[in-house]
Formats: sequence, structure tokens, C-alpha cells
Amino acid sequence: MKPERNVETFLACDAAYEESKIVIFGSPFDSTTSYRPGARFASRTMRAESYGLETYSPTLDKDLTDMKIFDGGDLELCFGDTNSALADIENFTANILSDEKFPVMLGGEHLVTLGAIRAAAKKFPSLAVIHFDAHADLRDDYLGAKLSHATVIRRVYDILGDGKIFQFGIRSGDRSEFIFARTHTQMQKFDFTGLDEVVKNLGNTPVYLTVDLDVLDPGIFPGTGTPEAGGVSYRELLQAIFKVAENCNLIAADFVELSPPYDPSGISTATALKILREFLLKVR
Repeated sequence: MKPERNVETFLACDAAYEESKIVIFGSPFDSTTSYRPGARFASRTMRAESYGLETYSPTLDKDLTDMKIFDGGDLELCFGDTNSALADIENFTANILSDEKFPVMLGGEHLVTLGAIRAAAKKFPSLAVIHFDAHADLRDDYLGAKLSHATVIRRVYDILGDGKIFQFGIRSGDRSEFIFARTHTQMQKFDFTGLDEVVKNLGNTPVYLTVDLDVLDPGIFPGTGTPEAGGVSYRELLQAIFKVAENCNLIAADFVELSPPYDPSGISTATALKILREFLLKVR
């Protein structure tokens, strides 16, 4: 008889890789965080705390136990070498996409998105990105560094070009970022106004969804490295995510910038978990 193994996975995401359509994995990296580090602990904390969450969603009348989802664990990333970490994320994402599966990455700081989008853009040259965030992330550099969580969407722009990035909820950034956005991205400040039109116009275009959880108001989501007052509510974010999942040709997604050390109550982690559960139940 083989001994029982205690292998921690996200709640009910314990199907075999071969039979799963969705693959979640963690990218525990926060080496370029500009204010308060700690996002590297998000994916590990989410797994551990997920067992306080029900598998059933009253909102969607669906259950995670009816799905086939594989949890690939956390990548072992080099904290001292940003380029190496991004390359590892890119390669892992590329392998998932090559197997015709749907990657869902858990950050980590927002820069980890760049590695995943590099892989997605190679497989889907017409890729578009929908970006929910408090911050524009459009700086060309941050204190001289081209690779930073404050520059990630600018680096994504370098790959995709004009007309491919759609930003919502933005309420913070350097003036130069907002000037850049006027001619190079489609930005909606403060909320999700215009999302219906965006998803309709995208049609069958391959879409990558990146959700920086600090788009939520810090009154309900204090556990993040760079909190910004004036954010959206849980219900507003959930409905926006549902619109994208229902109407877009989604090929990958990520959820980033949960930083558990800044919310000892666990409310922020619980909120992130519920958003992730609802997304997993909705996306396929």
C-alpha cells in the first residue's frame, strides 16, 4: 500500500494535468516592488487559506468539484535576477499554451505579467490585453529600471503596440503616463465605463486579462503593496471580470499584487480567493 501524500493544491484543483483544461500556477516574485514587498507570499497563502472557501458558488450555481483544474504549484524563481525570473514564467506559460490549455497565473508583483504575455503574444500575434488596476504602470522606467511593476504595461506596449491595451480602474500614476495613454492605450479612469463596448469590439481577438487586485478599494482590500484610495467594489470587479469571461476570446489570465503580510485579518486573501473561484467557474 502506498502512503498517503499531503500535497497542497488550491481548493479542488487537483485533477491530472492531462485531463485539465485550466492550469493555475504561482509566480512568487516581488523583487521590483516600489513600496511594500510581500506579494511573493500570495500564491502560497492563497493555497493554504483556500480550504476555508466553499467549492460551490451561489452566484453562478456551479461547483469547482465539477471541473478539471490542475494546480502546477509555484515556480521557483530567482529573486536576484529579474530577467531569469521572467524567462522562467514565459517558458512555463508557453508550455501550457502549447498544450492548448488555459493558464491562470497567481502573482507576485505585477511585473510577472510580462513573462506570461511574452509567451501569449508569440502564440497569438494579434493578442489584446485587458488590464484592471489602480495604477497605470506605463512608466518607461522607474528609478532607471526598465523592468519594474511600475513599468509592466509599458513593456507590454513595446510588444503589442497601439490599440491593443485596454485599461480600467486607473486612478494613480505619473502625469507622463496619462499623457502616453491618450495616444497609445485606451484608458478608463476610476471605473469600468466603456467595458461593454470594448469586449464587443474585440470580437474573436485573443485576449489576455490581467487583474491587479489593488483596483479594489483599500477599505475592502488593504492587503496590497501600493494601496490607493477610491477603488472599485468587490461586486463591480466581479461583474467586470464576468463580462470579459463571457464575451471575449480569453486565452490566459492573471491575478497579482495580493500582499498577505499587510492584512493580518486575512480579509484580502479571502476576497482574492473568492474572485479566483468565481473566475475559474466562469471562464470555461
